Amino acid sequence: MNRFARAGLLAATLAGIGVAAWTVDAVGARHVFAAMSAIGWAGMAVFLLCSLGVLLLLGGAWLACAPGEPLRRLPLFIWARTAREAATDVLPFSQLGGLVVGARTLGARGVRDSVVYASMVADMTTEMAAQLLFTIGGVATLLAMLTAGPETARIAPLAIGGLGVMALLMIVFVAGQRPVLRLVGRVGARMIPGSAEAVGAVRVQLDAVYRQPRRILIAFLLNLAAWLASAASAWVALWFMGSHLPLWAVLAIEALIFTLRSVAFAVPGAIGIQEAAYALIGPIFGLPPTTALALSLLKRARDLMIGVPAIVLWQAGEVGALVANRRTA
Repeated sequence: MNRFARAGLLAATLAGIGVAAWTVDAVGARHVFAAMSAIGWAGMAVFLLCSLGVLLLLGGAWLACAPGEPLRRLPLFIWARTAREAATDVLPFSQLGGLVVGARTLGARGVRDSVVYASMVADMTTEMAAQLLFTIGGVATLLAMLTAGPETARIAPLAIGGLGVMALLMIVFVAGQRPVLRLVGRVGARMIPGSAEAVGAVRVQLDAVYRQPRRILIAFLLNLAAWLASAASAWVALWFMGSHLPLWAVLAIEALIFTLRSVAFAVPGAIGIQEAAYALIGPIFGLPPTTALALSLLKRARDLMIGVPAIVLWQAGEVGALVANRRTA
């Protein structure tokens, strides 16, 4: 990452922290943290277990996109997905850095590079498709609630715009997979010996994945289940916090929040964007701003509680692999 990119990333992070702090202060910091503490240790433990269940689903979806990898390697794919999410949530890498960490985790444990990158592309495609379906449900629910309300003019364009951006990103991602791989292969052939063969192997492997629609369908369903489970875990957290909002309302809120986070993929952890979105969208569905912001901060705490140990373990594995390579050299 060059100097200007690092500066931009730092500026985005600081701006996000500022927005988050301003939002919490505007709503009432004392009330927000009081609502957050209401979950208790038991509630936090259940919330963490729900999140680990989501990671299991995501790891299974990635494995489904890796033909030739046996089911016994499911724990490896779950760990790779955990490391990927940890890097995205904890480190200032944004989502692109998380993808690199996930790929390195699989590659370091014997999965062929062509399988790693092809399965990642296919998995991301099914994940985006599942999120798009989930988002459509959330936007439809929001618009149904706003038809007669004064918030329509302010919120509806944001929701529809976010859905449109997501759909556009997915179309570009799907349509550009093979052309980009061909371009990378041609450019790499002139600059790095052997790179064209490596990119060609990824392209062949990706075609092999897409020729197995059953695997693609399984990955899509597992990713959809993960989106729903992640939203349901928020409902569980709210229940422990004393907010008994209907499950359908929480699913709609989370669908919209996930959409805004995805559109703002360049901001590390969507800092600030997530908090502002909760404060804006939550009250529409009957969730008080203090509780909505408490839920957002609770998610940040969960990300740290899972992400920090995962990053430490991943880094320890990287150091171990480096030492082993030096000993065999």
